[in-house]
This record gives sequence, C-alpha cells and structure tokens, in this order.
Amino acid sequence: MPATSPAIEDYLKTVYAHTEWQSDAITPKALADRLGIAPSSVTEMVKKMAAAGLVSHVPYGAVRLTDAGTARALGVVRRHRLIETWLVQEMGYGWDEVHDEAEILEHAISERLLEAIDARLGRPVRDPHGDPIPGADGTLHRRPTVLLADAPLGHTGAVVRISDRDPAVLRALDEAGIGLDSELVVTQVSAASVEVAADRRSHSLPRPATEAIWVTA
Repeated sequence: MPATSPAIEDYLKTVYAHTEWQSDAITPKALADRLGIAPSSVTEMVKKMAAAGLVSHVPYGAVRLTDAGTARALGVVRRHRLIETWLVQEMGYGWDEVHDEAEILEHAISERLLEAIDARLGRPVRDPHGDPIPGADGTLHRRPTVLLADAPLGHTGAVVRISDRDPAVLRALDEAGIGLDSELVVTQVSAASVEVAADRRSHSLPRPATEAIWVTA
C-alpha cells in the first residue's frame, strides 16, 4: 500500500484527532470503532504504518504517532479544516453539513488549490467548529480550554471549540444561539445537564452537548 494512500491518511488523522483535545492515547479497538472497520483490519494497517515509521505500537497496546506520523497527520488535518472553512464561507454550507464533504475532498485536492483557498480565506487559524488549522509549516495556535462538562459552577468562558461529531448537537446549539466566541456562565450543574447563561438567556444543555463544547479556561 502506498505511503500516501487515502486509507493511511484517514488512520493518521483519526489517531491525531483522538488526542488533540485530551491526553489518553487511542487503542486499536477505539480506532476500529472510530473508523467503522474490523479490529483485524486495524491490526494489519497499524503494523504497516509502524513499519513505515508513522506510528509506534506494541501488541494490544495504544497507537501513537511518531514525529513523521504527526507531520503527515497535520497535513491531512490542514486540508480537511481549510476545506470545511471554504465550504461554509464561500459555498454556503452550514457548519453541520461540511464534515462528510471534506472527508472526500481532502484526499483529492492539490497543494496548489489548497494554497489558493487558504489565501482566498485570508489565512484562517480555525475552522467553523473552532478546531485550529495547522499552518503550512505544521504550526498550531491553541488557547487553554476546559470541557464544559468539567467546568465548575460559576465558571465563565468563551466558546473555543464545538465538536462536529454529532450534527444534531450543532443544529441544537445553532437554534439556541450558541456558537464560537459565545460567552457562557455555568449557573447550575446536575448529573443530567449543565445550565448556562448566554447573552442574558438561560439554556439547559444535556450532558452529551456539554461534552462537545470547550470554553476558555
């Protein structure tokens, strides 16, 4: 399998994304679940990637990117997030509609077109969901954050990132008027929800939603 195949790019991006906002390394089972494929297929691919120097892995242990794997992953992430931003800003897509389109286009776009899109958009540093867009040299700018689900009572913070894993959560937050840079104040915490004040309005957010929102620490 070529070292630049779409399959390898998907693996690298998934391993990178797993640890971007938390520190626990990804297991082969979690990797299989995220990619929607059989664990045996993951085992075979991880062996090939380890042989190519892209990941480090011991049998039944976690999968971690090497420096070379991280550099490759950041290139894929850059393409994906620039495409999402372009689709929202230039093509009229909603922020809940761009992920699947970007998944396809990220493997086909040329570096020349990517550079043109980056310039056209004014060199954005984050995508529509707040994920940082790596520079062409792999640099990232990320603010200190806390997951809203873990924020204590009284915490005040601006929304930095909203996971795009569940489009329904994005749509619900859109309807509530909560988006990037919204100022949230945690006013009540329970096992089922977190109540926040935003723009003089109160919102009761279910736990799944609070686990998709990161605010400034």
